[in-house]
Amino acid sequence: MRSWRWPSLWVGRGVRRWLGNIGYGTRLFFRLLALCPQALKRPGLVADQVHFLGNHSLAIIVVSGLFVGFVLGLQGYYTLQRYGSAEALGLLVALSLVRELGPVVATLLFAGRAGTSLTAEIGLMKAGEQLAAMEMMAIDPVQRVLAPRFLGGLIALPVLATIFSAVGILGGWVVGVVLIGVDEGAFWSQMEGGVDVLRDVGYGVIKSVIFAITVTYIALLQGYESQPTPEGVARATTRTVVMSALVVLGMDFILTALMFSI
Repeated sequence: MRSWRWPSLWVGRGVRRWLGNIGYGTRLFFRLLALCPQALKRPGLVADQVHFLGNHSLAIIVVSGLFVGFVLGLQGYYTLQRYGSAEALGLLVALSLVRELGPVVATLLFAGRAGTSLTAEIGLMKAGEQLAAMEMMAIDPVQRVLAPRFLGGLIALPVLATIFSAVGILGGWVVGVVLIGVDEGAFWSQMEGGVDVLRDVGYGVIKSVIFAITVTYIALLQGYESQPTPEGVARATTRTVVMSALVVLGMDFILTALMFSI
């Protein structure tokens, strides 16, 4: 009997700890949502976070979007040329970006650049006992520190995803029209006629908003619950990137199946 007791205790403790973490994370998430209207009363804090998260991520978004557009234009042309449909290159590039690559790749880049910064910043504040000092002064650190950063990520990422898609389309135009020689009128007319604003662009915006909520919250949670040591902050930063990538890719499949199967 004793040989079976220890594995069962280990499994039970692991399941209980896992359920406790889920419950705590859920409570913190809804608390953040409830505190967002109060954070909007101090727009300066939110504006600072939008600048920190958005402007500092703009360079990598623009450069990555441009080269993704280059690759899409090149590979799309070689694929469509086999079937005599090279004029549909603009439609292929636009749909690929606004539906999938724009929200997903921009979110992954945002997680690697801004998400890690959020986690490290809050983790260092915790290690330096700044959050504990706020609590001693009767200041809620969730309201003062987490809520403005949550709103900043929620605002910045959809804008960055839109810029990524726009720059990617421009990159596809450069490769397809300027370098290869696809008819420019066909490139833009096929795109205009085949892309539905509500169904394609709208669903892409919805994806980017959901991804913004998810990735920003993961970064804040990992920083807020990190161990107050340099090693703990480093591990929390790594978890932010890994968890964000896995959750975003999994949610992208679910959202795509729900949106475009209707």
